[in-house]
Amino acid sequence: MKKYLSYILLALLCYLLYENADSKFIVAGVGIFIIGMHFMEDGFKLFSGGTLEKIITKSTDTTFKSISLGVVSTAILQSSSLISIIVISFLSAKLITLSGAIGVVFGSNVGTTATAWIVSYFGMKINIEALALPMIIFGVIFRFYKSKSVQGMGNVLLGLGFVFLGIGYMKDGFEDLKQGIDLSQYAVEGYKGIFIYILVGIVATVIIQSSSATLALTITALATGQIIYLNAIAIAIGANIGTTITALMGAAVSNSNSKRMALALLIFNSITAVVVTVFLYYLVDIVDYLAVHVGINEDDFAMKLSLFHTVFNIVGLLIFSFFIPKLVNFLKKLFVEEKEAYIQKTKYLDMEVVAVPFAALKATRKETIHLYDNASEVLSHAIMLHRHRYLGKTDISNAVKESTDIIELNIEDFYQTRIKSLYSDIIDYSTYFINDLEGEDRNYLYDLRSACRDIAEAVKNTEELQENISKYLLSNNDYIKDEYNYIREAIAKTINTINEIKNSKDEIDVLSKSELLKDYLKSLDVIATGRIDILIREKRIDKKMATTLLNDSSHAYNIINKLINVAKILWIEDSTVKQLGEDYEAGKNL
Repeated sequence: MKKYLSYILLALLCYLLYENADSKFIVAGVGIFIIGMHFMEDGFKLFSGGTLEKIITKSTDTTFKSISLGVVSTAILQSSSLISIIVISFLSAKLITLSGAIGVVFGSNVGTTATAWIVSYFGMKINIEALALPMIIFGVIFRFYKSKSVQGMGNVLLGLGFVFLGIGYMKDGFEDLKQGIDLSQYAVEGYKGIFIYILVGIVATVIIQSSSATLALTITALATGQIIYLNAIAIAIGANIGTTITALMGAAVSNSNSKRMALALLIFNSITAVVVTVFLYYLVDIVDYLAVHVGINEDDFAMKLSLFHTVFNIVGLLIFSFFIPKLVNFLKKLFVEEKEAYIQKTKYLDMEVVAVPFAALKATRKETIHLYDNASEVLSHAIMLHRHRYLGKTDISNAVKESTDIIELNIEDFYQTRIKSLYSDIIDYSTYFINDLEGEDRNYLYDLRSACRDIAEAVKNTEELQENISKYLLSNNDYIKDEYNYIREAIAKTINTINEIKNSKDEIDVLSKSELLKDYLKSLDVIATGRIDILIREKRIDKKMATTLLNDSSHAYNIINKLINVAKILWIEDSTVKQLGEDYEAGKNL
């Protein structure tokens, strides 16, 4: 359906350009304006170098902060779509809460009104083509620099230059069009005209896929007298609704977080539009009153439209800011995420998130932790323990001795369906954004891949160990039983200590617990400790038991060693510090 609609639109565009040569400047202006917005968006991604992403992760813990961040960041970056991409990416990676994300997006609706002010002030009052060309020239030059920050600045200048150039083309196009066709003759007064032009704004925004471009087109048409003020206001209202429809279309086949955000924006813009439409004439009077006090001339309808657009969005923000918690509860109930005891599919890896490498790296870390959690469960079952029996307990030795029930578990099947599959997904996912990372971030991604490999190999090492534990746990030989309980205890203590490290915020506590991990590793060397010699010499175990014990001690040693490596990458703090949104500190001297 969408493909056929695009063909029809292309055919209509060709007919329009053929029938009216003056319209080509307007159409070209819209196209150049949209290209400029895209260049600016890409430029700010490069120029910010992850700074914006880090600010968002730390500035969405309250409604006021998240709304303020949305307003300010969108007004500066001139791209509500960029903010939406980052917010949805962070939400999918569970880096921010749904209420924080909604606050940012609602705030960005107010921030995006800055575009209208730029068009109405700079575009209509000065010769912006004179500014556009130098910006484009320097933008192209900066794009050839090696520094990504300079390249980003080049894209921003290039984008701003194209935006100004597009506005100039649209303004000239409407001026030329006025000589042959007076579009103002199609003006419709009263509420009938309001409803008609709201629909025009919706359709135009859905077709153009940019509310900013629709508004820029409307302001230039208004400034050149091709449309009346009230109809232009109605188009601005329709543009706000239209931009949510495009978001809904994109979210229809996406994850639950994207659907929640798209529906939240639709509810916000639609209810605001209804309220503003009902009280439109009163709001127009308020705008006229405010215009006088901010220095806008009575007949400067382009500037007054920008003021109306700002007031319109502020009204919506004031209405909804008090209802965000209730809206969050409604959206969570409407789009419920799947929950499983073992989640064999990924929880955090979302292809929408790769558009923001910083968020994708964080999502990969969370998925690696998810992989570790699955592995720690199977490792516990392989040594015939349930995690609730020993995690957080002080007397793990006694818990091990009391746990004598055999837990039936097909480790190979578990490995294939819940470990290897996740591991493969993480590696595949990381290939999509690894080239966008630099320095420590890229090295950390390699570390995460190594951690995934160690987790997978730790699970593989338990297969033979599990078989012998289940065999000797029921043995009449107390000596071999004690040795295998010692192995079970060492692995259980390792998992428990890593769990404590994972949840600890005290650096000294983490370092002291990392020393315990070394002790568990050393204790499994049955040759160095001399235990195996005593057991054989005093004939407490036979030769077959001895060789089996040696092999299994080696397996256990490798398992614990790999778990320690994973803990180093994910949680242990040391002298080498990496900043990754939240403080990521990796120990290198364990």
